[in-house]
Formats: sequence, C-alpha cells, structure tokens
Amino acid sequence: MEEQEKMTEESGTKLKTAAFAPHTAVFGDEEARQYLCRNCGAILVTDNHTAMTDCLFCGSQMTLGKRISGDYAPTKIIPFNIPQKNAAKAFQKWRRKIAFAPKEFARGKHIREVTGIYIPVWIYDLKGQGAATLHCTKNKTYDTEEETVTETSHFEVLRKTDLTFRQIPGNASKKLSDRLVNQLKPFDFSDRKDFQISYLASHAAEKYDVTGETLLPRIQKQAQQYMDECIADTVKDYDTAVFEKKEYNISPLTSDYTLLPVWIAYYDYGDEEYIFAMNGQTGKIAANPPISKIKVATSALLIIFFTFLFFRIITVLLGGPLL
Repeated sequence: MEEQEKMTEESGTKLKTAAFAPHTAVFGDEEARQYLCRNCGAILVTDNHTAMTDCLFCGSQMTLGKRISGDYAPTKIIPFNIPQKNAAKAFQKWRRKIAFAPKEFARGKHIREVTGIYIPVWIYDLKGQGAATLHCTKNKTYDTEEETVTETSHFEVLRKTDLTFRQIPGNASKKLSDRLVNQLKPFDFSDRKDFQISYLASHAAEKYDVTGETLLPRIQKQAQQYMDECIADTVKDYDTAVFEKKEYNISPLTSDYTLLPVWIAYYDYGDEEYIFAMNGQTGKIAANPPISKIKVATSALLIIFFTFLFFRIITVLLGGPLL
C-alpha cells in the first residue's frame, strides 16, 4: 500500500492514511440492466428480466440504458424484512399524526406509492493506531483563615491507542441525503447475505454514485472522532483535558459495496418535494414532512393568548387589578 500523510484542519493533528482498493464483485454477462431517469438523473439497476417504466425517486419515465457486464456489482445485501403492505400502513398512520402538516398531506393528494428500493453504501473496517498528548489539570480547593484557595496542578498526559473499527457504513447515494440515511440507522449488518442478482427481481437497486475511495476520508474522520472519544475516556480523573497533539494512522482493512433495503414514498407540496423512508429491515422511519405555516402561526398565537390569560387569572387571584 502506498502511504499518504496529511495534516488535518484540526490544530496539532497529523493523520496518516493509506491508499486501498474496495472489495467489489462484477456483474456477469448481461445479467443486469440499467435504467436512467432523464429528469432527476437517478440510475437504477434491475435483473435482466425486469422492466422499469417509472423512476422510483421522481416518478418520471425511465430510459433503458446498456445491459451491464463487468461493471461493479455489490458484494453484500440485506434483504427486505418488512412487507410492502406493512410499510404502506405505517406511512398512512404516520402522515395522519403529523401535527402541523397541511390538510392536503393527510388527505393523500400528490403522494406516490410506497416503493421498495435497495440503496448503495460502502461498509468499512479500519485499523486505528496512534498517540495523543493532552494538557490536563486538577484543582484542589481549601480554606484558610482569610480566604478560599484553589490550587491548580498541570499535567502533560500521553495516551496511545490501537483500535479496530468494524462495519462503519458510508452513504454512496447522492439522491438520499446523509441526514436521512443516518436517521434510518441502525441496520443489523450480521444479516448481510452474499449478493445474488435474483434479489433485484423484486426490488430495483440504485447504482452508487460515490466511490469507495471518495467516501473514505469521511469515514476516516469518523474513526478519528472515535479515537478522540476513546482517549478522552481515559482522562476523566482530571478536571480538564485538552488535546495538544495527535498523530493517528487510520488504515482501511476492507470495504464492501453493500445494498440496504428502504421503503420510500415521495410527496409534492408547493414547489418542494418531500420524502418518507422506512428501514426495510427494522421498520424505523425517517422523513421530512411539509409543514403548514398557517398551523404553526395559529398554534403560536394560541399559546401566547392562553399564557397571557393564565397569568392574568393568577394576578387577579392574588389581589391585582383585572386589567
């Protein structure tokens, strides 16, 4: 491996990384086909016997692209565990309970069907080794005849760490935001299966548009934060602890192109597009529903009015003026 050394923006932190090649498979001879949405740019993959007409993201007509041979294929997949009817019922129940949603949202206008799709992620294992120097203090307070005295002792503390990080996921889709994908976590990666093209006979998969190499620095930054937290946990006996210098070597061990099951439904309101998503393995929901500004304003005015009324009643009961 060719080692690269770089200084991060964080003061005093030196981070060593290593170049690597992610683990991937390849599609066999024309066993899959690729569809392109010319409206939103989504690229979806199915098996060679499944035809797609509408985009699962925007509902526009799909264009058949090339049959895939030799391109990157997933190595792992988590199959759907939640049936489509359960996801649809959960969506209907969820949208009726949103307090400040517009009436049109509860009535179901402009809502597309809840659809299953496999979203792409890279799953990383990494090795983190390094050392950090911290400036720590301990305070001792005691009383004299004249005053209270606080003595502060200063320490330079060296900590070394050697950690292995397992199954850190990174979002490889530009269509679904990192925030939304993070809300769908956790997935149980122990349920991962070896990818087979037959899984795409039931649900299409979005093709990754962020490579494993491109995503790696973000994953290493997460690992660096975990290392900081681990080291910080070892200096809790001090009153303060501030990192002065860090030198970490974070090397990728493996990275697997993996597909995760997600139920999604889109809703158009005004000029915006909103999304409902459900973890197809656990049933956890993530969404960004539309909010009615009129409902929010009305609720705020009612709260102000009743708060004012409550305090006026208290004032009168205590003998104050009525007005």
